[in-house]
Amino acid sequence: MSSSKFRVPSSKGQSPGAETSARKRPALKKGTLIRIVKSVFKAFPVLYPLMIVCIIFTAVVSSIPSLFLQNVIASIGKWVSSGDWQSAKAEIMPMVVLLGSLYLVSIVSACAYQQMGAYITQGYLDKMRRAMFNKMQNLPIRYFDTNKKGDIMSHYTNDIDTLRQLVSQAIPAFLNSFIVIVVVFGIMCWFCGWLTILIVLGIVLMVFAVKKFAGGSAKYFIRRQKSTGAVEGYIQEMMNGQKVIKVFNHERQTKEGFDRLNEDLMADSFKADTYASIMGPVNQNIGNILYVLVALVGGLLLVFKVPNFSVSGMAMSVSIVVPFLNMTKQFTGNINNVSQQFNAIVMALAGADRIFEMMDSDVEVDDGYVTLVNAKEDENGNFTETDERTGKWAWKHPHKETGDITYTPLRGDVRMFNVDFGYTPDKPVLYDVTLYAEPGQKVAFVGATGAGKTTITNLINRFYDIADGKIRIDGINVNKIKKADLRRCLGLVLQETSLFTGTVMENIRYGRLEATDEECIQAAKLAGADDFITRLPQGYNTELRAGGTNLSQGQRQLLAIARCAVKDPPVMILDEATSSIDTHTEAIVNRGMDSLMNGRTTFVIAHRLSTVKNSDVIMVLDHGRIIERGSHDELIAKRGTYYSLYTGAFELE
Repeated sequence: MSSSKFRVPSSKGQSPGAETSARKRPALKKGTLIRIVKSVFKAFPVLYPLMIVCIIFTAVVSSIPSLFLQNVIASIGKWVSSGDWQSAKAEIMPMVVLLGSLYLVSIVSACAYQQMGAYITQGYLDKMRRAMFNKMQNLPIRYFDTNKKGDIMSHYTNDIDTLRQLVSQAIPAFLNSFIVIVVVFGIMCWFCGWLTILIVLGIVLMVFAVKKFAGGSAKYFIRRQKSTGAVEGYIQEMMNGQKVIKVFNHERQTKEGFDRLNEDLMADSFKADTYASIMGPVNQNIGNILYVLVALVGGLLLVFKVPNFSVSGMAMSVSIVVPFLNMTKQFTGNINNVSQQFNAIVMALAGADRIFEMMDSDVEVDDGYVTLVNAKEDENGNFTETDERTGKWAWKHPHKETGDITYTPLRGDVRMFNVDFGYTPDKPVLYDVTLYAEPGQKVAFVGATGAGKTTITNLINRFYDIADGKIRIDGINVNKIKKADLRRCLGLVLQETSLFTGTVMENIRYGRLEATDEECIQAAKLAGADDFITRLPQGYNTELRAGGTNLSQGQRQLLAIARCAVKDPPVMILDEATSSIDTHTEAIVNRGMDSLMNGRTTFVIAHRLSTVKNSDVIMVLDHGRIIERGSHDELIAKRGTYYSLYTGAFELE
């Protein structure tokens, strides 16, 4: 077992290349917030603007009591000086009724935007998850080779939850507080310029504090999102490898690895929360000090009868200073609220960056235009397209130059010409590979691990695209064939079997969703799986747990072979298909496989040379090159590498 599989991650003393991915790229991408807002508007083009209108209305109503308070105090002042209560009452009562009416409407508006916000949030997250999953289905195999499954899962859980907080809480709260700040500041300018200048000086100090602490928290909130993804990826990897961990007694090293990543997560979370928790009290106390200063300066302005300057032109009076104190609390409180939303916004942007990174990943390129269609053959041997399922297929090839459409019968002729390939450009793994498999031929690949056997089959499926050379099926370049149609003609049985939660019948039918129960049962019989299936508690209706853990490895492999059989492809790829089956079961499966392979082009990868002995052609690979080819008898007669492998002169690996 490779020691790097269970290495202990460390954030101390490691080289830049060994640094955990969770601690790289701590900067947010520009335009992420705008992209989120645009996507919400696009998802709810009517409801979201309506919610914003309700938020604005509620914020404005909550901002204007100071205007009413100033007028009420002024009217009471007139009553005190004149003793005319009726005149004062005539001025005060309409204002009270109007303010009360506005508050009632504001309550309705607040309830409405809260309900709309809940619906929009869940609807938006639903659309995002759907978009993410749809995108994931179109990503190339390479993406999943280079990203941990647990980290990808974190996009659907942790990262998407940060968007929930942003859409349902942070943006509405931020907008509400911003509107209140703007309206209150305008009223301040209307009342008194001196006190407004004092407020502005205090706000400058608050903004400096927000910038200082929010900048620090942002860096660690971003790191926390990445650290969370790294922890979840590690947990998922260790869960999959539990048997290996236990059999090699790697529990201690695994715990140490988790502790390292968990310590990184704890450190990033602690620092992020420390900055975030300091910001609120600092701003709150600045607001309290500012409140005292406004009361003091306002009293001095009244005592010394300092001339007022303001937009309204009103003289300094108690009716200005008292509402100003209320506005000071309101203003600084909302500044503090805005600063508190930065944490949720930064977390959401960090999560959104990770989501959008996946959403912006290059999809699997498919520029093919040749499709696979049902076909019927006339008396002259010509094929034409039909909507009926005839059991015959043809490649529908529109020729761009002439506009003609030709139909080539699907036969399963596979050829590779001078193919070079590397999973990364600087590390080629196949060199000048040329081979052909005529319809119905059985072609076997043998060679040491890493020789390139599975890579060749991956290229036939177009899981990866070649660097140079050509691959043709029935004389058509695979680059011209739509990938979905190409893969419809291929059957694949891997060494690692993937079964899904559902019944045995549903897992077999996965090979062809429109297959009938009878066809699925016939496929199971062909693969030799019917015997054990009928002995299960509910037979074909037995529910399988995730991954088919209630079946043996051999039984899972038999179901995978049955799934391929129900697909009935003209070309089959068997990558160690019987490696997990005991010798007795292998004999049963081989009889079914012989029937299944009859008339089909088959590529077989096997370490058991007895499995490939009866192949029409055997290819011996070494370090990405075909070094020998021929039938079993021909290769034995050559007394080369295959002879050494078969006779045991040296082991296959």
